[in-house]
Amino acid sequence: MNLSQFPRRRYTEGQTPLEFLPNLTKALDGPNIWIKRDDMLALAGGGNKTRKLEFLVADALAQGADTLITCGAVQSNHCRLTLAAACKEGMPCHLVIEERVPGSYDEKASGNNFLFHIMGVAGITVVPGGSNMMQAMEKLAEDVRKQGGKPYIIPGGGSNEVGTLGYVACAEEIITQAFDKGLDIDYVVCTSGSGGTHAGLAVGFWGNNTRIPVVGINISRPNETQRPIIYKDAKATAARFGLDFPEEIVECVEGYVGPGYSLPTPAMVEAVTLMARTEAILLDPVYTGKAFSGLIGLIRQGRFKKGENIVFVHTGGSPALYHYKDYFGK
Repeated sequence: MNLSQFPRRRYTEGQTPLEFLPNLTKALDGPNIWIKRDDMLALAGGGNKTRKLEFLVADALAQGADTLITCGAVQSNHCRLTLAAACKEGMPCHLVIEERVPGSYDEKASGNNFLFHIMGVAGITVVPGGSNMMQAMEKLAEDVRKQGGKPYIIPGGGSNEVGTLGYVACAEEIITQAFDKGLDIDYVVCTSGSGGTHAGLAVGFWGNNTRIPVVGINISRPNETQRPIIYKDAKATAARFGLDFPEEIVECVEGYVGPGYSLPTPAMVEAVTLMARTEAILLDPVYTGKAFSGLIGLIRQGRFKKGENIVFVHTGGSPALYHYKDYFGK
């Protein structure tokens, strides 16, 4: 797949590690667990959005934009990283924050919210859960235009056919690393949220004829809603390469969201704690913690077996962990 045809800004030097987790593998008494450390990507704490922003910001610059506008939930990793990319490019960045859990926004909160202010966010607009986020961002964009600026709107999670290219690139990176290590991958498991990471990986592995299945763990929606989101994004991304992506290979796993997006579950607490105590790797409660709890659940159900090689894609998010410390008791 020819990614060089698309403009790209490189924010990370080299590849992120693909590591075997021996202690965790032993603790779970299941398949061989590997981890793709995209929590080690560049920009203010790293995370999967950095890969998407390499293509999104390049597209913005190609269009002559001088201001970035994006949106996300309270403690949004995507907002943190979009703001960080804007800082690198010398551009102002405006954020629209959706208060999905009523009363959850606190302008003095720690975690990502603290980092918004450290990096000099141009403005934060808070809207109620369920708001039309594109409409809210368009309103901000119009204000920027009236002041003579050229805004570029990035959708939530950076998940569109431009941002998703970042995870087509990641799939190709994993393929190269697996070849170098002599690793035959049976499954790749990732968080399935706004959709760009899941869709990009699926397109990347399929488009490169690896037949490696990608299993997405839902962290916000049921399958009836989530699968169409992933398929739509994957289809649009594959079309940029002149390919027709098959809907049947999209796999989303539900049952790990709990009472709602960003709300704690016992399985998430177990997953975050187990990863920290066996491998000294930090997951976050909203995304990677719930996704990894899904991987643990699938192992216990017998979906993944001893001898198989499973790669878990760590999409970052640990800066938000400190905001949610009460989820973990003492």
